[in-house]
Amino acid sequence: METTNFSQPTRQSSKGILIIFAFKTFQFFRKFGVFFLAFGFSIMKKKYLGFLTPTNLILILLFVLFVILIIAILNYQNFKFHVSLDDFHLTRGIINKDNTIIPKSKIQNVYLKQNWLQQLINVVSVNIETAGDQKSEIEISALDRSTALQLKSELYSVSSQLHDENHEVIENNVFFKASPKRLLLEGISKNHLRSFAIIASFVFGLYYEFKDYINNLSFIDRLEDSIQINEGSIVNVLIANAILVFIIVLISMLFSIVKTFIVNFNLQVIENKKTIEINKGLFNKVSLSLTPSRIQNIVVTTNRIKHYFGLHTLSVKQAMVNAKQRKNFEIIALEKHQLDHLLGKLLVNYDSEIEASKPKPYYKRILAYKMIFLISIINIPGFLIFGNRMWYINIALIVLAVLYIIKTYSKSYYKIDDEFITIGSGFIDTTTNILEIHKIQAVKLKQSMFQKRIEISSVYIYTASKVLKIPYVLEQEARSIYDYLLFKVESQDKDWM
Repeated sequence: METTNFSQPTRQSSKGILIIFAFKTFQFFRKFGVFFLAFGFSIMKKKYLGFLTPTNLILILLFVLFVILIIAILNYQNFKFHVSLDDFHLTRGIINKDNTIIPKSKIQNVYLKQNWLQQLINVVSVNIETAGDQKSEIEISALDRSTALQLKSELYSVSSQLHDENHEVIENNVFFKASPKRLLLEGISKNHLRSFAIIASFVFGLYYEFKDYINNLSFIDRLEDSIQINEGSIVNVLIANAILVFIIVLISMLFSIVKTFIVNFNLQVIENKKTIEINKGLFNKVSLSLTPSRIQNIVVTTNRIKHYFGLHTLSVKQAMVNAKQRKNFEIIALEKHQLDHLLGKLLVNYDSEIEASKPKPYYKRILAYKMIFLISIINIPGFLIFGNRMWYINIALIVLAVLYIIKTYSKSYYKIDDEFITIGSGFIDTTTNILEIHKIQAVKLKQSMFQKRIEISSVYIYTASKVLKIPYVLEQEARSIYDYLLFKVESQDKDWM
């Protein structure tokens, strides 16, 4: 295999011009595509619009594409990087040159990505992230895979050996591979409320864009003519609602299954000496490494259906806020013994068997207030839309609210030992947050004026990736937790990353 000398200024592959051009073209049409379509439809109807004719519109589009191509070439020419003993250096920019230097010790993660176009022309992109960035600091759009792997290894090598866990021979030990059957079960057992919200947002967005065209089709009037429902019959209303709920659940389930397969296609977990590598994706392939020293906290998720199928999800939170990237730090469809093995690898000396403590019953009261407020808000438009039928809907909402209060409180707990904090929560899903104490950034006590009178307080634990909460415990106990965590953080001689 040919070795690249990264100590000299290096350009990415010339195929990067195509990647940059495609990306900038996509950005342009995402912003202005609607205007071009609107002008196009208007010109098709009237043959011209002012000075615009179909030929002029096509010429304008070709000129825009030509300008984007020139910009892509200039971006490619001015994009150079090299690696010194302790730093990564990048120069980029067309008019205003930007010089970036990132110490290797500050690099949070280096991962490889490959979208469908990159797969087609056989290149990968290298993303370099540092702690706390809204998005990746650096993205090198086009390198062949062998060069990308060499660069990744080079960036993980630090002369001071602060992160010597990355100095290891890559072992091709596939610890876990998600089968199509387990991906199917994972898609079926997901929380479909989230999928329904995504579909509903998409449908409403389409309706808003094309509402005039839809109204012209008189689709709703035709639907009402074809479905005759007796307004006075409760049975007919219940049947109609049951059919509607069934269709919504079915569509949401199909969406969850398709999304699960696309995001986690060919999911593999490769176990190296001190790190874990995750490879997955169909249209967007991702390859990234998990290093224990860079992990802020771990989240384990399951639910009743997943538990029946033996499915568990392990999510790793690192010091970054890029929500799109967080989804890649997730391993789904794990069996219990596989989950325990990975927890033991990423969290040395973690003990899940220690005794758990629960919030005070005051937590139920807070949950009840939230449900009463939510139902009241729903009822305002509900009676305007459904009339007296809203009373039947309220029965279902009250049952759901009671169930929510009982399940949420039963799943809420916390555990604290010498090294770890474990916090449980959830309603549909059962979520377990695990945090190493020495990675805590700050601890705060919070209580309202009403909680102060009954001596109830909550403990907020801040990390570089998220905020955890121990809700509604006795004020004296909350103060003890606060003092203990601060003492442990200040007395331990460990870095947070």
